Amino acid sequence: MKKAILIFSVVILAASCSAPKKLYSWEKYEAASYNYIKNSDEASLATLLENYEKVISKQKGTRGIVPPGIHADYGFILMKTGRVAEGKGMLAKEMELYPESKIFIDRILKMTEL
Repeated sequence: MKKAILIFSVVILAASCSAPKKLYSWEKYEAASYNYIKNSDEASLATLLENYEKVISKQKGTRGIVPPGIHADYGFILMKTGRVAEGKGMLAKEMELYPESKIFIDRILKMTEL
């Protein structure tokens, strides 16, 4: 009995030491978006766009879907760079994944129509 309790305790202790899995994988989004805001040049824009594509295509988080806001942010940047149809598609995808974002997305669309 003591052996079973000791083994159980060791298993529980080992399991509690493992790192928790993240809900989403962000790749290098934070650094890329900061660099784009800071520099606002073609190189930082290309890096940011590349990072969006990585986050969207290689989602390794436990939820298995893109983090909230990524499609919206990517869509807005695409629209600003003249890729309007593709940007609107990303905004639609954001609303599909996160229906609560509809009010925000509608505001983005109105803002871009001006």
